[in-house]
Amino acid sequence: MHYRALVVLCCAALLAACGSDRPKPEQAPPPAPAKVAKKAQPLGPLPAYQRELSGTLMDIPAGADVELALLVIDDRGRPQRLLASSNLTGTGQALPYQLRFNPEAFPAGARVELRGRASRSGQLILHLQPVRIAQAQTQATGPLHFEKAP
Repeated sequence: MHYRALVVLCCAALLAACGSDRPKPEQAPPPAPAKVAKKAQPLGPLPAYQRELSGTLMDIPAGADVELALLVIDDRGRPQRLLASSNLTGTGQALPYQLRFNPEAFPAGARVELRGRASRSGQLILHLQPVRIAQAQTQATGPLHFEKAP
């Protein structure tokens, strides 16, 4: 019986040692992935069934998220259909863009515009005045200047 008491006492001590309130060493949370400005990848040769708008976006601050969209616009100036879109990250320098679209989706006689906006931390900081695109052809828009958002 003396041996059983010793075993029970050892088990109790072992449980007490394992259940102590000693704080575990804190593990630092993994760092949030830093948003890296991706360099625009060349899209390769233009397929025969596509057309392309290209140019340069000016006045875009470094780290700003830029969205470009080629949209069909109704009589009231509201977007009705998306023909193409692109997301870029500002570098603080002139930012080249290429926006490819299917010319068969380009509606005849409808108003089509290139629109753009730039945001930082989810807040709109710049916008592009709409650029009218009259024909479904490959074309260069040249340098486009963004303006401060109201």
